[in-house]
Amino acid sequence: MTHICKSLFTFTAGAPTGHSKKRHKQSRTNSMDERKSSRMYFIGKKEDLIQAKRTSVTLDGRDILIVYHQRVFYAMDLQCYHAGSTLLNGDIEEISNKLCLVCPKHKYKITLAEGEGLYRVSNLAEKVPTRLWYSKGVKQRVHKVTEVDEDIFVTLSDCPGWIESDYYQTEKGREELSKAQELDSEPDPDADED
Repeated sequence: MTHICKSLFTFTAGAPTGHSKKRHKQSRTNSMDERKSSRMYFIGKKEDLIQAKRTSVTLDGRDILIVYHQRVFYAMDLQCYHAGSTLLNGDIEEISNKLCLVCPKHKYKITLAEGEGLYRVSNLAEKVPTRLWYSKGVKQRVHKVTEVDEDIFVTLSDCPGWIESDYYQTEKGREELSKAQELDSEPDPDADED
């Protein structure tokens, strides 16, 4: 069984938004990160984002992917929890009645709505082994998308605790991604030249 974080958010016009006076008074005892996470960030006009289908943005230093699929907007961390590859061009598949984004590099399956990692195995003890899909639990941080008067906003997740995709939002994770990109861009010394 997986635990999905769900919370209520308040909205006041503007991007990012502040809190109501009552909410602000309560949040004085919270950490700065908790107050940041309840802000709604303006992403763009609904029609523009529908046409784009996918958009990546950076909010409070966090790289986010916004996906529009089957008339629903989703938001999650841009880099795959497994090895940091961008999910921007991943295919979308339905697996066990859940829409999943497939990491283009290693084919990891991530549910769009919850950020669960899915995997498929067979029970070899069965007479006729059947391959079934199972959840690894929440691996990819997902964020709340809200529509207000044809504008699309994202509220960063306030789900407590570490989720594996958080690693690529840290300084160490970003350094690792940068080094990997440098290696990918270097010419292959073993490649044939014409």
